[in-house]
Order: sequence, then structure tokens, then C-alpha cells
Amino acid sequence: MTQDHFSGVAGDYARFRPGYPAALFDWLAANSPGRDFAWDCGCGNGQASAPLAERYRRVTATDFSARQIELAKPHPRIDYRVARAEASGLPDRCADLVTVAQALHWFDFDRYYDEVRRVLKPDGLFAAWTYQLLRAEPAINEILADFYSNTLGPYWPPERRWVDLAYGGGMPFPLREIATPAFEIRLTWSLEDLLAYLGTWSATARYRQIAGHDPIPALGERLAPSWQGSDKEIVWPIAMRAGHV
Repeated sequence: MTQDHFSGVAGDYARFRPGYPAALFDWLAANSPGRDFAWDCGCGNGQASAPLAERYRRVTATDFSARQIELAKPHPRIDYRVARAEASGLPDRCADLVTVAQALHWFDFDRYYDEVRRVLKPDGLFAAWTYQLLRAEPAINEILADFYSNTLGPYWPPERRWVDLAYGGGMPFPLREIATPAFEIRLTWSLEDLLAYLGTWSATARYRQIAGHDPIPALGERLAPSWQGSDKEIVWPIAMRAGHV
């Protein structure tokens, strides 16, 4: 990872970023060669690390952002460390599983995959996933799509294109790839919950910095008539790629 896009919003990231479904972690545990040790790379403040620790004896969770690590909730089986994705400091062939949730697109692919191959045990499992643009009711989806593509379009870092491509479109994956199930995140949120989450996007932070004002209040005004004071079901499709060394 060459840039830190999230330290400035680390507190909100910890409060408002959604977690991942239990079935995803059950699948990882069932498909790795053992459950002794997992490396969660680009861990943020531990959204994936804690569920992994329920299934693996030890977890090392690393992130480039010291602020994200500071906000991670302590767990007796998780060792949180500040480290670059491409230089974990872990021993050779130590991990049954290497995961990267919502972060692979930020990494130096060649150097990172070299590190993955070094750290994984023979037949160890690597899995990377990202959730895509959320869905709700049609009127809400239309407003969010406009906000995502038009309001924030110029402010997205170029690496974001890999998320839009669901980690396909020629994204490097130099491992023995295996098929993965379809997963999704489902939450029931208020409009305030949604706006807080959208405020953690890297493009939103960049918009604030460059434009000098926050685009979220105006978006809230556009969404309010569709929300009508009631909570809504929000769905994020998850794109995952997995493979073995």
C-alpha cells in the first residue's frame, strides 16, 4: 500500500463500516489446510480479524495505518501490528490462511503476492474480498449511483476501479484459483447510519479536502423523501477471489 486513505476517518471507520457474514468465515475455515494461524492483511480496525479469531487459534492482523490499529478492539488471540502488506515481518510458511478484506486493490500486487507465497504454508488458502456499491430501494439506488459516479467520481483514487470490476477485469491473481460461493452483507439501517457510512469513503474524504465542504448533508436532503423516517434494508454484494499456493 503506497498511500494511507483512511487514518483521517479511522474513528468513523470503526463505528460505521459493516462487518461480514459468518458464513464467509465458516467457508474460509473449511477450505484452509488447518486452523492454527491466519494472517489478516490490511485489517483496518479488525472487522475480519475478530471473526477469524473465533475459528483460528492465532491471528496476526496488520495494517499500514497506525491509527486504525490503535482503534482495533483487543482480543486474546489477535496480534495487531502496523506493517505494510508487502512486508509483514511474519516467518516463512507459517499461515494456514491469508485474508485481505476490502483492501487488496490498494496494494502493490507483485510485491504483495510474493509476500503471500512466502508466508502461506503449502496448500494454504488465500482469500481477498470486497463489497460493491450497496443496494436498497430503486429510488435510493438511483440517487446513490449519481452520488458515487458523478459527485464523487473525480475524487476516487484510480485503484477503486478494481472494486467496480468486482476484482476481475484483468486484476492479477497468480495463485491456483478456486470457485467461491456468493456472499452478501445485509443490514437494516436508518438514513443517519447510511450517511455516516458514506462519510468513511476515501472519495468523500478527498472531496472534503479539495472542495472545502462536506457533500454528505446535501445527499441526506436528497435521500430523505425516499427514506420517510423508517429503517431500510441495505445489501452489499461481496466479490471474492480465493486460491491456493
